[in-house]
Amino acid sequence: MDINEAIYNRRAVREFNSQSVDEEELKQLIDAAIQAPSAVNQQPWLFTIVRDKALLARISREAKAHMLRTSAAALASHHFQSILENPDFDIFYHAPALVVISAPEGPWVTEDCALAAENLMLAACAVGLGTCWIGFAQGWLGTSEGKSSLKLSGTTVPVAPIIVGHPKTAVAPVPRKVAKIDWIS
Repeated sequence: MDINEAIYNRRAVREFNSQSVDEEELKQLIDAAIQAPSAVNQQPWLFTIVRDKALLARISREAKAHMLRTSAAALASHHFQSILENPDFDIFYHAPALVVISAPEGPWVTEDCALAAENLMLAACAVGLGTCWIGFAQGWLGTSEGKSSLKLSGTTVPVAPIIVGHPKTAVAPVPRKVAKIDWIS
């Protein structure tokens, strides 16, 4: 698959079959991720891979509770509040793997990790894997308890929690809005 096919076909996948993602596949995705540009070429990334189902379930429970306690968006949205209160809702959609991209605190940590995340997601699409950035996990993973669950130091910032798995079905394209462009000559 060429890069344009990956860009135009990558979708957020939230339904996975039971097949695991093997270590070699995950290493290939991370190799693609580290090809991303980074500020001052620091390449600060740390990739934490979680495949332990009990730990994934614990993170899901803790992250949902954290969102309900701290997020105005979760409380303002009846939809978010009802799914976060549902004990059966798994924020990781029962994906077999979670890759958390982190970096030491710094001025461009979010940008560096986001660039690596996009490379990882495009590479996953190119080999038939599905991914989704799980925003529900971000707040709790940034707490001292969340960092501890991933064995991250206190100065490490978890930026991009991305689930990876084999899609149960193909995800249909979503209509895109026309780009807003201001040409300044």
